[in-house]
Amino acid sequence: MRIQESISMAFSAIQANFIRTFLTLLIIAIGIMALVGILTSIDSIKASMSDNFANMGANTFNIIPSGTGIQGGRRGRRQKRGESISFQQAIAFKQQYAFPAKVSVSALGTTIGVIKRGPEETNPNTTVYGIDENYLSVAGYEIARGRNFTKTEVEFGRNLVILGKGIAEQLFPKQSQERILGQQISLRNISYTVVGILQEKGSSMSFSGDRIVLMPLMSLRKYLGSQTNSYNLSVAVQDAQQMELAMGEAEGIMRAVRQVPLGKENNFELEKSDGLLDVLDENTASIQIAAIFIGLVTLLGAAIGLMNIMLVSVTERTREIGIAKSLGATKTSILQQFLIEALVICQIGGILGIFLGIMMGNVVTLAMGGQFLIPWAWMGLAFALCFLVGLASGIYPALKAASLDPIESLRYE
Repeated sequence: MRIQESISMAFSAIQANFIRTFLTLLIIAIGIMALVGILTSIDSIKASMSDNFANMGANTFNIIPSGTGIQGGRRGRRQKRGESISFQQAIAFKQQYAFPAKVSVSALGTTIGVIKRGPEETNPNTTVYGIDENYLSVAGYEIARGRNFTKTEVEFGRNLVILGKGIAEQLFPKQSQERILGQQISLRNISYTVVGILQEKGSSMSFSGDRIVLMPLMSLRKYLGSQTNSYNLSVAVQDAQQMELAMGEAEGIMRAVRQVPLGKENNFELEKSDGLLDVLDENTASIQIAAIFIGLVTLLGAAIGLMNIMLVSVTERTREIGIAKSLGATKTSILQQFLIEALVICQIGGILGIFLGIMMGNVVTLAMGGQFLIPWAWMGLAFALCFLVGLASGIYPALKAASLDPIESLRYE
């Protein structure tokens, strides 16, 4: 019996017992959907965060209070949280750090800012940052139109802003970026002049790089200083091969600036941007394993159900098997027919589950600010698992059908 004939007979058997087969097929689809959906969400989020870290560059590291970063959290709750980095400490580090690198000092003003321009205003979900002249290059932002702040403007706290693309489009609808430059916007009834517009950055998780407003650091301290209790230090080394040397010098200077006594542990951490990806991979690995386990448990239930259906099918088609054997069908052909039937059911369920899983995973990811992703590797895993489930649940019923005595089968009523 040819493979094509076996597949055709398998579809005929599925149609003959459609409801029963569909329910089992649905169990398989749900298992694959859970597996592919969760893994797709994880991969999409990782890809989005990877892009953001890549924009910062492999030659960048941040200085943060101990116990506040991803790596600090990974070390456990026993690690003491360090004091926030003050403005004086951040500026002292920037002035003393003589390594060939760019040092950026920045601070978060608010994440619920409302920016106004005449009758137009943003929703209260705008992020306002105070930055220095090095921030854009260190953080991986690029100017689409206009210019960056100068060192003098940062130090004297000029009322200037650089707008994210999303904010610019919302406040100045149907205006070209060239016309936006030089116009006034207001935050908390204080006017600022637009001097730059950022290139599109995109979103990652709950943060949107296009819904930000950047102002000189001293302007932030002047107008939003009461909401700023910690400053961010980022360092971009010119030569990535000197990263460890640069971090070693930064640690020594920061210990002096923070007045950490000899023999005491640092109350701050140094985190590399590409090192955060390794931490992310470690933290998501257990989630991936859990997702695979959930999918396997569901598929185990589907395999039991499919085996039961196949055994019932063998019983119902006993006389048919006897006729086939009396006409010359071999044990191998009977075995092949029932095994292919089980595999076809599993693969149909797998295809449905993969489609639903991709949709579910990407809907969740897009809602969280990630990016659309087609998980080719997980699709391959899903097909392989469906093949194994079909093989495992179909082999026993197929062997039972192949071993039936043709004479006894013809007598079966």
